[in-house]
Amino acid sequence: MTYGEPEVATTTGRGRWQALADRLLESVAPYASPSGSLIVLPGPASASGRWSDGLEGFARTGLLAAFRTRGADGDDPAHLIERYARGLAAGTDPSHAERWPSIAERRQAVPEAASVAILLSETRPWLWERLDPAVQERTVDWLAGVVGTSGYTNNWTWFQTVIETFLQSVGGPWRQDDLDRSTEIQESLYRGDGWYSDGAGPDGSQQNFDHYAGWAWHVYPLFQARILGADLPQIHRERLRAFLDQARDLVGGTGAPLFQGRSLTYRFATLAPFWAGAIAGQTPLPTGGTRVLADAVLDHFVEGGAIDERGLLSIGWHREFRALRQAYTGSSSTYWASKGMMGLLLPEQHPEWSAAAERSAAAERSAAAERSGAAERSGAPDAPEPTESVSVRSFSAPGWLVVRSEADGISRVLNHGSDGFRGPAGGVRADNPFYHRLGYSTATSPDLSLSGVAEPLESHVALLDAAGAPSHRDRIERVHLGDRVAVSRSRVHWLDTPATAGAAADVAGWAALRRGPRVTVASVVHGVRELRLAWWNAVAPAPQPSAIDDLDAAWPEAEGPWSFRIGGWALPVHDERWSATAASTATREDGVTSAVIGVRGLDRHGIAHRTGGDPFAEGSVTPWARGTVPAAEGDVVAALVALGAESTLDLNALPLIEIAADRITVRWSDGVVDVVPTGGVRA
Repeated sequence: MTYGEPEVATTTGRGRWQALADRLLESVAPYASPSGSLIVLPGPASASGRWSDGLEGFARTGLLAAFRTRGADGDDPAHLIERYARGLAAGTDPSHAERWPSIAERRQAVPEAASVAILLSETRPWLWERLDPAVQERTVDWLAGVVGTSGYTNNWTWFQTVIETFLQSVGGPWRQDDLDRSTEIQESLYRGDGWYSDGAGPDGSQQNFDHYAGWAWHVYPLFQARILGADLPQIHRERLRAFLDQARDLVGGTGAPLFQGRSLTYRFATLAPFWAGAIAGQTPLPTGGTRVLADAVLDHFVEGGAIDERGLLSIGWHREFRALRQAYTGSSSTYWASKGMMGLLLPEQHPEWSAAAERSAAAERSAAAERSGAAERSGAPDAPEPTESVSVRSFSAPGWLVVRSEADGISRVLNHGSDGFRGPAGGVRADNPFYHRLGYSTATSPDLSLSGVAEPLESHVALLDAAGAPSHRDRIERVHLGDRVAVSRSRVHWLDTPATAGAAADVAGWAALRRGPRVTVASVVHGVRELRLAWWNAVAPAPQPSAIDDLDAAWPEAEGPWSFRIGGWALPVHDERWSATAASTATREDGVTSAVIGVRGLDRHGIAHRTGGDPFAEGSVTPWARGTVPAAEGDVVAALVALGAESTLDLNALPLIEIAADRITVRWSDGVVDVVPTGGVRA
């Protein structure tokens, strides 16, 4: 039984969430410095160092304390406000031995200062208004370190906005041009349907889509409005509702969120935009539906072991798994999961807490079925009759096809538009496992070991060189996104490591890359099955090469011949509790199956079993299919790829493929026909 579970399980509704918040805050208290200003939890340090991590621990747990206290109308039996008031007084005192780093000293102080501003705003009657005037003045001075600074190009623009809005509300310094500049940047990154790109790549591309679109871009506008005592502006109301209408399909039927993008160790922070919608009254979910979804997500992590035996949120997904770390991740970073508990801002009597969960769940299932039917009928005269078991939706902003099935509770994303590309321009770079894979789901993860990153396999289409080394996907170029068909391409490259091919190497040891051709990949969705097609074309010199192309031009061109390999979904497994039911079909004890079956040009099959690189389990098994002869330019290969309940996959019914100069026609056994635009391939 997970730490804290008996106490939490004895209550329901808001009381259950409050009990968990109290337990989390109680558990971090022993790790606070004497004054309480720094909370440094056991574990690795971030790139900013332990000092910064201590501030992070204070600020992020302070968010949780604020939500818990505000929603309880100041009821504070654990004296949380007193604890954070003492820490605030010491942290903002330049002469105190446990002072906080200033924004000038540590850039990471900016997001933490935003959390401090929210803490002070949400608990204003009990904390800010009761502070000694000297402490108030020091706090204003510390927060004011952000005023007049610049260089924020992604969700960080909101940190500056929230801090300066709070300063404005208490008579401190602020600058309108800072707010105007941030708004201009924010608007430039809006991509439609409620989605923001979290910054741009070095080439100007805006394809950085991940959970930050929700837990940052749609949460801070609400906090700014609350600081001002105003309603959420209409433009943000509309965008929040639009985002939630899509984001709800990125949570699996068992409460598992999509495993994609950076900072995944924030775990149930994925709930933040859903609670923001409920707080602002801008959610497509029925009354009580947010609570039903949030309960499921919270259960997913609590029952999965996210809270360790010390009562701490470890770095990981379920249990501790440090391969999820980014350079900015320290032992206190995980407490941005506090954002996922902002529903505590709603009082016990709020309808979101008091509505009957059963009725809300039924309403959500009905809405999901309605979305499924609309998606499958939209613009497709030969689409199959809609069913309640599988829905397929096209998310144009991130370039995703989203496949959600009731039978197994899995939501899948086929990625033809989100690459998180940030460079380095002209540098050696690996396929980013959090962004560059073709497929992500709520039940699987790419292999995150060093060898898994260096040699991508799962949910990946690779050209294999003569030594068998797989190519890496780079910037994604969108070609087509329809109701059930998506096409994208990318210029691929190979990594050269100090060791021979196949050996693991640290990122710092990757010595060079070889530039390859452009690989086009298409996904054709039919229920939970996907026909995955691929071909390659030589890259003609660009008349006006980009700055990145100019820098990359120093790398040598790779030489063929090359053969294709298509890797399927990595099925998480413990020990040997799985079986190979065919050459490239792996089935777990619970019946969940991952399969790849070559349909064209891929006649060799296998299953890779790897350990140590999967955050869900001890290891994973990934089926694959590859060609045994080199693929010529324009040669199309194809495989049926599937993940789901074994009884629903229908792996024996393979589609027929017809190739023409400008299109590929796919004929399924039930009569459904899909057309893949190609722009010209070799017949």
